[in-house]
Amino acid sequence: MFDIGFAELLLVGVIGLLVLGPERLPTAIRTGRFWLAKLRRNFNALRAEFEREFDTEELKREIHNDAVLQGLKETGRDLERSFDTPYDIDDIRSADAAPTPASPDHEQR
Repeated sequence: MFDIGFAELLLVGVIGLLVLGPERLPTAIRTGRFWLAKLRRNFNALRAEFEREFDTEELKREIHNDAVLQGLKETGRDLERSFDTPYDIDDIRSADAAPTPASPDHEQR
């Protein structure tokens, strides 16, 4: 969590021993461990409450679903526009009847 190595712990222990003395140091360590554990529990409870309240995964899914829905609506509008365009059957027949030019590879000799 804090990336504290053995040298740092040893330094804190020596300073604690000099400041508090050998008779009060074990009590101070136990008290510090108690408060650190309590702080961790409270932090984890707060984080769990925050995640439950805001439900981040659910929000991500909703945002994704909204984006997909918008894309589908846009595709639907494009399809409606393409079907609303009037076609003249004579234009379609004349396009089918028009001869296609022969490609240079298929020329007859």
